[in-house]
Amino acid sequence: MDMKITASVQKRYAEGANERQAELCCPVDYNTEYLKIIPNEVIEKDYGCGDPSQYVREGDVVLDLGSGGGKICFIASQVVGKKGRVIGVDMTDDMLDLARRNAPIVAKEIGYANVEFKKGNIQDLKTDMGLVDEYLRENPVHDSESYGDLKKKIQEFGERSPMIADGSIDIIVSNCVLNLVSDNEKKQLFKEMYRVLKVGGRIAISDIVSDEVSPDHLKNDEKLWSGCISGAFQEYEFGRLLEEVGFYGVNIDKFDKEPWQIVEGIEYRSMTILAWKGDDAVSFDKNQAVMYKGPWKEVIDEAGNKFPRGKRMAVSDKLFNKMQMEPYNDQMITIEPHVEVTDDIPFKGGCCGLSERKPEESKAGIKRITTNPSQGCC
Repeated sequence: MDMKITASVQKRYAEGANERQAELCCPVDYNTEYLKIIPNEVIEKDYGCGDPSQYVREGDVVLDLGSGGGKICFIASQVVGKKGRVIGVDMTDDMLDLARRNAPIVAKEIGYANVEFKKGNIQDLKTDMGLVDEYLRENPVHDSESYGDLKKKIQEFGERSPMIADGSIDIIVSNCVLNLVSDNEKKQLFKEMYRVLKVGGRIAISDIVSDEVSPDHLKNDEKLWSGCISGAFQEYEFGRLLEEVGFYGVNIDKFDKEPWQIVEGIEYRSMTILAWKGDDAVSFDKNQAVMYKGPWKEVIDEAGNKFPRGKRMAVSDKLFNKMQMEPYNDQMITIEPHVEVTDDIPFKGGCCGLSERKPEESKAGIKRITTNPSQGCC
């Protein structure tokens, strides 16, 4: 079934590169300033359900999964500027041709070239299928021995010349593409995304989600799959899968109230989800604490750590640093110890998760003084 899905998707999007297919996209409002220099044929043959480019920043190294005709890449190229870089990955030759022939036009308009398009499967970001195509032109497969040679060569490409290197990307964007990957490969896709991101790197994914799990007979419909229906993530499952491979701060940033399509009573709509890559380094105890501001009585993070509102919770240096970064930095008060802890003491949480950090711990090592209460309030 996976091969049928792949073939169906490639066929439909190859057709979409040559003739616009309105049923493949939802209405999206893009920043018109960035569209002015993008050729019309790219804009007309763009298929998406959101605008993940709005999360890109100046200087970023951007990876667009399923870049199609290149619209999101060409927008991102203007945002990141000369110091940034944009990589688009797609598996459909017609879409790649559309993007590549328009890249020089965009580069001339903005005054610099910072976009490249690579051929590959988004669930396997190590294998550069462009290199595989070049190899096959010189070494066609005609028997089991040559097939074995091809498999060895593909493995070699992935190890020696990975299409996207480990920890090389600041932000991954994707626009209505992840749902096209088979269910069996979705977790592998998320693992690959995690692999290529830098620590602290982030994702901004606009995709179609369903309110109910799509039944098997819909998933087996190749046309519905290539039409961004059958392979849609169920709303809750999308974030759960991201957490499962190590992402944190998973956040639903956009959720269309009105469904894009309804099939057998199941609502399919656009959603944009954000998440970040954490640090797998060893955690140490530096006498640091964080306090959750509210408005909820208590919140729980991906690791099951509880943060009651207004309580100083003992955290590791790694978690302390994370709470100073997005998306937590406006929700937490971070409290450093009065005397810096320089020893690398392994962090040990309480038997039931994080424990409270008493103020005395943070003030350990300093003289206990009394200010002049007669001075009044500050």
